[in-house]
Amino acid sequence: MEFVSQQFNSTVGSLLNPATTHLAADLYKNTDLASLNVFEKAWADWYLYWGNPVLATGIMSFVLHELVYFGRAIPWIIIDAMPSMRKYKLQDDKVPTPEQQWKCTKYVLLSHFTVELPQIWSFHPICEYFGLATHEVPFPHWTKIAWQIGLFFLFEDAFHYWAHRALHWGPLYKHIHKKHHEYSAPFGLAAEYAHPLEVLILGMGTIGGPFMLCAFTKDLHILTVYIWIVLRLFQAIDAHSGYDFPISMHNWIPFWAGADHHDYHHQAFVGCYSTSFRWWDSFMGTDLSYKRARARQAEKKRQALEGSAKAATAKAQ
Repeated sequence: MEFVSQQFNSTVGSLLNPATTHLAADLYKNTDLASLNVFEKAWADWYLYWGNPVLATGIMSFVLHELVYFGRAIPWIIIDAMPSMRKYKLQDDKVPTPEQQWKCTKYVLLSHFTVELPQIWSFHPICEYFGLATHEVPFPHWTKIAWQIGLFFLFEDAFHYWAHRALHWGPLYKHIHKKHHEYSAPFGLAAEYAHPLEVLILGMGTIGGPFMLCAFTKDLHILTVYIWIVLRLFQAIDAHSGYDFPISMHNWIPFWAGADHHDYHHQAFVGCYSTSFRWWDSFMGTDLSYKRARARQAEKKRQALEGSAKAATAKAQ
C-alpha cells in the first residue's frame, strides 16, 4: 500500500487525496506506475480524480462523442457557406439553409442527451461484464489496436449493410428510417439525425464488434474502442457531408464508399446501403442504379468538355 501511494504521489500530484488513496491501491496494485508514459499517467489521473470508474468512463465517453461529432461537423457548416466550394458539392443546387442546420442541430442534441447518454452511462458496467479493460494501464501496443479496429470496420460495414437495407422495408422505413431521409441532400450534422430506434439498431453495429471480440478473447482496451468510435464518427459525418473532393478517400482507395456513394443513397432513396466499403453493394447488386447515374454524369461532362473545346477551336479560326 505504501509503495503504491508513493508512486501515485509523484504521478497524480494534487489530484490524489486520502479519500482516493485506497482506490489507487485497488485499481493499480499490480501496475508499475514508474514505467507509464505521460498519456497513461493522465489516464490513471482521470480515473483517480473522479474516484468512481463508472462516472469516469461515462463522462469521458459522452464528452469525447460530443467533441468529435460537432468538432467534425462544424468545418462542413463553414464549407457550406463558401460559394467557392460549390463546385465540389455533389448536389450543388441543394445547399442546406441555416434554418435546416439549426433544426438538425436541435434534434441531434436532444437525441444525444435522451437516447445516447443513457446508453453511454451504462457503458462501463457492460464493459466490466464482457471483461473489457477500462481504467487499466499501460495501453495495448499500437499494432494490436490497428488490427482490432480493422475487424470493427469489417463487422460494422456488414452489419450496417443488412440492417440499413432492412430499414428500407416498407413498414420500417415509414415508421423509423424515414426520419433520416428528411434531407435528400445530406450535410455533416445530419449523420445522427435519426429516429431513436434507428440510433439503437445501427449503433449495435458500432459497439457490437468490440463486445463480440472481447467476449471471445477477453483482450480489448476501451482506448481501442474510443479510437474506433472517433474514426467511425469521422466516416459517418464525411459520408453525409455532400462533398466530393479530388483528395476524397474513394479516389485513392477504390473500395471506400465515402460521400459520393452515400449522397446518392439520400438522393435516390434506394441502393448504396453500406457505410465504409463498397463491396457489399457491389456483390448484392444494390449499386447498379448508382453506377448508371454516375456513368451518365461522366458522359454528360465529357460531352460538355468536348463541346467547349470545339467552340474554342471554331472561335480561334
